[in-house]
Amino acid sequence: IQPPEKPLQAEEWNRLRESFRSPEIFEEVMFNSMVRCNSPIDVAKSLLTHVAKSKGDIAYNLLIKYLALCVQQGQTSEIRDTYDIMKIRFRILESGAYNLLIRGLSNSDQWRMALTLLEEVKKIMIPSRTNYESCIKAASRHQEMNLAFELYHEMLAKDLVPTLDVLQAFFDFSRGMKGAELQKELFGILLYLRDNQIYPHKTFMRSIKLWFESIPGGNWRGHLTNIKDSGQCPVCNHQLEDSDLTEEEYNNLRERIIRDVIHGTDTFRKTSPQEFEAFQTFVENRLPFDIVIDGLNVSHIKPRKMQCENLFDAVNCLAKENARLLVLGRKHMLINSSNWKRGIMKEMQNKADFFFAENISEDDAFLLYATLRSGKHCKFVTRDFLRDHKACLADSLTRHLFRKWQRGHQISKKMFLSVFIQQPAFCYDCVVQTTGDTWHIPYKDTFEEKYSYRVPRKWLCIQQK
Repeated sequence: IQPPEKPLQAEEWNRLRESFRSPEIFEEVMFNSMVRCNSPIDVAKSLLTHVAKSKGDIAYNLLIKYLALCVQQGQTSEIRDTYDIMKIRFRILESGAYNLLIRGLSNSDQWRMALTLLEEVKKIMIPSRTNYESCIKAASRHQEMNLAFELYHEMLAKDLVPTLDVLQAFFDFSRGMKGAELQKELFGILLYLRDNQIYPHKTFMRSIKLWFESIPGGNWRGHLTNIKDSGQCPVCNHQLEDSDLTEEEYNNLRERIIRDVIHGTDTFRKTSPQEFEAFQTFVENRLPFDIVIDGLNVSHIKPRKMQCENLFDAVNCLAKENARLLVLGRKHMLINSSNWKRGIMKEMQNKADFFFAENISEDDAFLLYATLRSGKHCKFVTRDFLRDHKACLADSLTRHLFRKWQRGHQISKKMFLSVFIQQPAFCYDCVVQTTGDTWHIPYKDTFEEKYSYRVPRKWLCIQQK
């Protein structure tokens, strides 16, 4: 229904309500459409007054919808009045109401009240990421950077993952500001990007560049560049960190993954200990492999193509260099079907070793085990992110090593027309890195909130003259 353009009298609202085919939900539907059409606040208020007079009471869900409209329009005094009404009427508000109140107040000159509300939320639940971020942005906007960082650290301590949007806000609002402590905090955000393998998008990268160049007396200069295949930066000639793990790091990582991830509790949820034992024996008798392929995953790479043909293309492409291949398959691949042709499967088995697991097995653990047991040179092919396993690794150093190993050993497959293009693993490490007087920051052209193992080719080089 279309909301009226001006406030109505009681009898006009009644007439509208009666002409509506489900009068019992009229008010709710009307408020929804007012929020959608961004109706004038006095129109919404006239409906609220009408409901209060006719029913002697306004339901919680209607107040929330009215509040949403006030927040949408930045009507600070209305937001405060609605909050006062809700506090008197309801002993505890739920998270949706707090989200709206904090967002609405933090964007106004009453932003400190949002901080008070955040404290109130803490007493009854863990505040949401948006609660924190609204308050952080408000504090940053008013140049209260210490307060903003205090909230940021509190948020991280509660395992809330900040959006790139709020991280960018820190750089935007700190521009031109002095202070060693502030610099240390912002460098800390860059190291957070490094530790979590996060690639800023172009606008975030520009904010970082402008902040560096605005540091009073800092003499920092930023340039956009592409790193050479050798890992050298053409701007400052600095050699980027090697993507290879040292022997010690590799052995440490291998032991941890085999102990915590593979023999930890999560492997056998979808596979039996007997099957995994059979797999270990199979691998030990044929070591080492050069490339381990997640067969089922790769078989879906081109949806219009037969699954066994997708896998066949990958095996053919990777077997060219006389590489020793292990393909992790499923038993159903051995049954002649429209997707799995027996002849093609036989031909592939002449070029690669195959291990066929039960149809319900989880093959990440198999993939990790075979790759890590084969040694440092062994690469693996999957379109998965292996995120679950990273979560099983208890400490941040091992997680960092795991990601670094993953970046250097995961070959991602892109389909370009009908040809298999192999994106090689780089010899340099594609993460934010610093030497103190230089920073190198890989960035993406487009915004991506989700984690990605696809490494960007573009870099921001910042050096101190």
